[in-house]
Parts: sequence; C-alpha cells; structure tokens
Amino acid sequence: MKELLPILPRPSRYLGSERGTTTKSLSDVTVRCALAFPDMYEVGMSYLGQKILSEAVNAHPNFWAERVFTPCAETAEIIRDHNLPLATLESDTPLGDMDAIAFSITHELCYTNILYMLDLAHIPFRSADRNEDHPLIIGGGGAAFNAEPMAPFFDALVLGDGEDALPAVLGCIEKAKEEGLDRKALLKRLIEIPGIYIPEFFEGQGPGKALKPLVSGYETIEKAVIDDLNKACFPKGQVIAFDAVHDRLTMEIARGCTRGCRFCQAGMIYRPVRERSLETIDEILTDGLDQTGYEETSMLSLSTGDFSALDSLFTRSFDKCAAEQISISLPSLRVGSLSSPIMERISSIRRTGATIAPEAGSQRLRDVINKGVDEEGLIEHVRMLFDNGWQGVKLYFMIGLPTETDEDLDAIVNLCLKVRDAAGRHIKRLQVTAAVSPFVPKPHTPFQWEPQISFDEIYRRIGYLRDQFKRHKRINMRFHEPEMTSLEGVFSRGDRRLAEVVERAYSKGALFSSWKDHLKLEPYKEAMDEAGLSWDEFVGPRDPEGPLPWDHLSCGLTKQFLLKERDRALSGKITSDCRYAACRNCGVCEFDGHTSTLEKQAKEKEIRPRMIFSERDQESEQPPYSVEKPDLTVRGSHFRIWYEKNGPAAYLSQLELQAVFERAFRRARLPLSFSAGFHPMPKLSFGKALPVGVSSTAEWINVFFREDFDASDIVKRLIPQMPKGLAPLKADRLSMGKKQPQSVEEVFELTFTADNQTHQKEWEQFMESNEFIIEKRTKKGLKEVDIRPIVKSIELLDNGVEIVMDWRKQYMSPLALVKHVMNDASPLDFELTKTAQRFD
Repeated sequence: MKELLPILPRPSRYLGSERGTTTKSLSDVTVRCALAFPDMYEVGMSYLGQKILSEAVNAHPNFWAERVFTPCAETAEIIRDHNLPLATLESDTPLGDMDAIAFSITHELCYTNILYMLDLAHIPFRSADRNEDHPLIIGGGGAAFNAEPMAPFFDALVLGDGEDALPAVLGCIEKAKEEGLDRKALLKRLIEIPGIYIPEFFEGQGPGKALKPLVSGYETIEKAVIDDLNKACFPKGQVIAFDAVHDRLTMEIARGCTRGCRFCQAGMIYRPVRERSLETIDEILTDGLDQTGYEETSMLSLSTGDFSALDSLFTRSFDKCAAEQISISLPSLRVGSLSSPIMERISSIRRTGATIAPEAGSQRLRDVINKGVDEEGLIEHVRMLFDNGWQGVKLYFMIGLPTETDEDLDAIVNLCLKVRDAAGRHIKRLQVTAAVSPFVPKPHTPFQWEPQISFDEIYRRIGYLRDQFKRHKRINMRFHEPEMTSLEGVFSRGDRRLAEVVERAYSKGALFSSWKDHLKLEPYKEAMDEAGLSWDEFVGPRDPEGPLPWDHLSCGLTKQFLLKERDRALSGKITSDCRYAACRNCGVCEFDGHTSTLEKQAKEKEIRPRMIFSERDQESEQPPYSVEKPDLTVRGSHFRIWYEKNGPAAYLSQLELQAVFERAFRRARLPLSFSAGFHPMPKLSFGKALPVGVSSTAEWINVFFREDFDASDIVKRLIPQMPKGLAPLKADRLSMGKKQPQSVEEVFELTFTADNQTHQKEWEQFMESNEFIIEKRTKKGLKEVDIRPIVKSIELLDNGVEIVMDWRKQYMSPLALVKHVMNDASPLDFELTKTAQRFD
C-alpha cells in the first residue's frame, strides 16, 4: 500500500512511522499478528486497549504485533483499482500473510467494518470457508461478551482481559507451526486458555434455544481475569499518533466498577475492581511524559472519581504536569468525587470540558437504575465547577429507561434549569447542554430482559424534550441518532441468525455505521427482510426463564444476581457499592467466604477487589493545595531550526508537524515559552506550509525557549526525538522580536518517474509563454489567475527540472502549480523536493 501514498487521502493514516512504533527483524519473528481496529486511524489510535495488547505481544521477542485500521472509502477504491490488498502499517505486509488478525470489537456498529477489512484483505468472511493458508481471525473487547451475531466469522474470541490471553494464543500458534498441526487441532488447544471462545465448538439449535456444546467439558467459557494490575503490562512509551481523536497520554489507573448501575454493561463485565498503586501510576506518568512529550494526560477508569487514592494521586501528578503546561483530564467522574481544591488546580493549567452523567432527571428513576446521584450533591458539584472558572457543563441523560414516564422527561429539563441557576449571573457565556441518548438493554446486566422502546416512541420523547428546551435560555439539548441506537439494540442481544444480516448489509453498502454521516439503516432493514427475520424480535422483551444467546459466555455474574437486581430496580431499591458495603454475592469474587463462578482461574488467582485504601482519601481531611506554578511566558532565547522533511515525513501536514515538534521539544527537555491568556499556546511558528507529499531539505521552524541554549546542543538533543524522515540540520539564533525574515524565493527539484521527455517539454513551453491562466476557486467563486510570473526560472536536469519560484507578488501551492503545468499528471509520476529558500 505504501507505494500509493502520493495519491491516498490523508496519507499520514497509513505511514506506520510514528515515534514509539515497534519494528522487528523478520528473521527473529516466529508469529506475526495484525492488531486490527475496525474504524479509521484517528479513532483507533485513541483506543488504549490496542496499545496495551501491542505492548503485551511485542514484549515477546518472537512475536510481532503490527497495526491496521479501516481505510476510508476513497483509499479502499484506490487500493482496489491497483489490485493491492489491505496491509499492516509497520511493514506493509498484506493481512493474508499474517499468522493471526486480532480485531478489537468495541461496539456492535463496527460489524460490517470487520467484513470490509477482510474483504480488502482478500480473506473469506466465514471461518468455515477459510483454510490452512489463511490467518487465524480473532476478536475481543466489550462486544465479545455477546459475539453470536459475528460468531461465524471468527475462529476464536477473547472474553475479558486480553493482556495474557492474546500472547498465549500466539504461543499456541507458534507451537502448532513447529509441530505441523492443522487448524482444527490448533483450535482444540486454544480452549485450554482462560477466556478463549471457539464458536465452531457450539452448534445452533434454532431460535429461542440454547447453543449445543460439541466438546465435552467446554460448556461455559469463563472470562479471562488479570488479578493484579500492578503486575500487568502497560505501555509507557506509547505510539504517538500523527492524528487522533483523543491525542494524549492515557493511563489506566483502575479496571472494573462495582457502583452497580443497572444499565451499564462495562460495570458488570469488568468486575472486580482493581486499582494500580500510586507508585506504579507515578512511574507510568513520569516515563510516559518523558517518552511521549504529550501536552495532556488522562487518568482513565470506568469510574475515576471512585479511585480510592484520587487526592493522593492528583497531589503527586499536578506539579509534574503544571511545570510544562500539561493538562490533566479526569473522565468518568462521579458527582461529589472532586474536591474544590482539585478543581482549582485543574483550572489553573487548562480547563477541559466538564461532564456529569446523572443519566435520569428524577430521583425516582435514578434509584431504579441505581445511579447513586442525588440532586443536592449534583448542584453542589456544578456550583464548585462554576466557582472555579468553568463556563459550561454537559449533562448526560438516557431516555427509554425501564419505568420511565413523561414526568421523568420533565425532570430532565428541570434539572438542567437548576444547574443553570446554580451558576448565578456572573458567567456571561454560560451554557448547559443535555446530551440525550436512547437506552439500549445490554447482555449481562439486570436490564438484559427489558424491551427497547420503538422508533416512534424514541422520536416522540425526543420531540417532547426539544419542545421543552426551546422555552428556556442558556440550556440546550443534543441527542444521539435514534437509528444508530436501534441498530445497536438489535445486535447487542442478537444471535447467530444475524450473521447473515451483517453479511447482506455489507454487500448493500453498510459501512461506518457509528458515524452519523455514514449511517444507512436501509441496507440492514433489507437484509433483515431477506433473511426472514423481524427487527422487533431482537429489540423486544426477553423471558427471564428462557435461554439467552450469551448464556454460555460467563463474565462471572450469576443469573440469580442479575434477576435479584432487576427485581430491586422495579421496586425502586438501591444497591450499595460492595467496595464500601456488604458483598452482594454477584458471583465474580472469592470474597467474604463466597465462591467465584470463575472456577478454573480462582484455583490459581485471588479474584477479589484490590484497593489502595479501604476508604476514599478525598473524603478525609486534606491539607490545602498550593496553586503556584512556574511562569511559562518567560522568553530566554529565540531560534530558527532548519530541518529536512523526507520519506514518510513528507506526508505529514503542517498541523501534524506542529504537534510532532512540540512533543519532540518536551522529550528533548527544551522548555518552550507559552503565550499568556485563557488557553496558553507554545510560541512556535513555521514558514510557508509545504503541501502534503512534497519533500524538503530546507524547512524551518521558529521557537522561543524559556532558557538559553547553545545552537549545536539544540540540534543534538532533537535528532533522536524525531520520527523517521524528519532530521534537524542546524539552529540559527534570532533576535527576540516576533517578526523575522520570510523567504521570497524557493527552489524545487522536480524528478520525473515516468514520461521524462513529455514533462520536460511541458515546462519549456510554460517558460516560453507570456502568461499561463488557470481558474482558481475563491470565496467569491472561480477566478482567473496568471501563474506564469510565479516561476522565475527553470533548469533542465537529466530526469527532471529545477524550478525557482518567486513568492513576492503571489503565492500558491507548489504542488498545485506543478500539476497545472504538467496537465494534471498523477503524483505517482513525479517527486517534488524543496532544496533551498532565499531571502531579500
């Protein structure tokens, strides 16, 4: 695929040359695995799970985990036109040549994307149609806990924690290759690994009937559990994406949640709670920032606010981050989990958005779902946010929850009004936003038997809320697409019959169904009709006494526990968090004399909650914080750094380059000077933006440092911090003023890779002409522009042309100019390199 980089849209998605990327010699590797994320690069590179798996696999000297993401439609069309298969980022190896492809199945709306990637790789969809020459197709992630709609497409699925399970699978592949085992024998070996589900070892018995196990002793698959996160691998030097939705150093501080929200699948399937120690997190943060240079870090868990040592953790982390204007993000915060001093410190660096998830407007309905949030505490929480400088709050709500009435909808509006009023009148740009999503009943939750409300009812309730919100100022509502929610509801509780629907829907063009602008429901509806299935069957209620498609897939919770929680929900009774109250005997832990249903692993591991403190330290008396931080606006020196931009780096955009340099300066311990104001920014500036795909041996960036440095020392420090293709050349000291000389002429070397004589003649004719008129699109429409004066001179070379471009009167993209002169020649036919800049 890399040979097509010049013509691919957003080519940085396919480079595989980011800093932190793992490369290995093929002579040392016995098993190769592609970690496949069924969405685009910028989404997949935000996913911590793939980074953890990459670290776990690549820690083995004989295994190599590479990455692959779903290409956009334009890229797919290009590689199909050139008859090339989808390939890995790191080595550009076709997926069909790998030993295994491991898909992260994070949600149900990515199912057709999985088939899309297999199709582009020229790999048969169904396990039954693949042979010994094909890679093993593996899946894992939250949606694997009911993988039945996708079961026919996978050879194996991982339930639960994958850090140990995936390397164990690859170890079995290694031994199978050594011993010459066939595919069937390999699959039989895999069932010995905790958390491994082999779909072909279960047979369907028809609608509404439990699957029939075909292998004795393999009737229930227990999820895999990492019992101690401090011993689990974690990527400190993470791959630094060229572009990502969540582009930051992500630290998993805890896994699991026992808050017991009855709608929340993640809170049920990832039990028990396991916290990393403060020492381990501190090591991850220190090493992670040193190795990445990120400007933001996120402390991630299902319920970060419930971390038992949150105050202690924040105290340790703040000074380290404040010294370099590194913001700290604390997602998944529960009402009341942040003290005012912590909020004050967060706001002193950089305020990220404040989000709260009451989920329901009325206290009655919050008790039904066991949310554990009361109105008084919520209002006090937002009042602290406003007092510490936040000007907006987003509140997350669900509609369609069991027992919901229109009175509960009214309560959503009323709660938003109370939040607005808590701000007082001193916040001029105040905005309170309600983000509303329809409820989806999920497997392995107390609500797995409940119906999902219909399309018509979703739209009615959304319309009802919209009318209410329109009547008030400074509160607004956004809602999740009902079509998306309904589709998720079908597949989340579906069975193997839906595999045909997924396949048919893909053939009809269903792709990127989690993207609002790509979602098309018609292919799914048509596929459902053709398969003779009813949409309502899959979103309707389930019989608590009957079998469910996922009964053989155990997350550790007993059905008795879930049914008891369902009864308590319908009675409006809350259940306390077992971290700080009595054990509820959910079935997961070896705790308080109870026996874990994860019997095989419980023999070897101590499956129980692992907390730092028995009580949350933020609820105890804490000394006052200091909010002092160093002056980051100091200007100690000013340099122009010259650098080369070749090879894969030629495909980086100016915006991507800025992030690359900012992080490289941090890693090189070259402290940047920042602007003052609400959002301080590093004082960096570039020359004219080089078009994507154009190389250069003469680029520069101007930068202010807070300290003075020797010019040669700057270059020496930067060289090892740059990704492949970027090379600092020299540093020139500048005056301390903002305005610095800009180039007025630039020299480019144009090398032809095809049809040399024709292209040289085009340039000769261009130089002989008095004018060369093109149509240029402006804000006011098309405009005729003479681009002939831009080219000052040319010199014919053996296989190209040297061009001197003069920017004194006008500027245009050098790449666009070349294409105009060469009659829209393909970028595959030439290479363009800037070789010099000239100043007046």
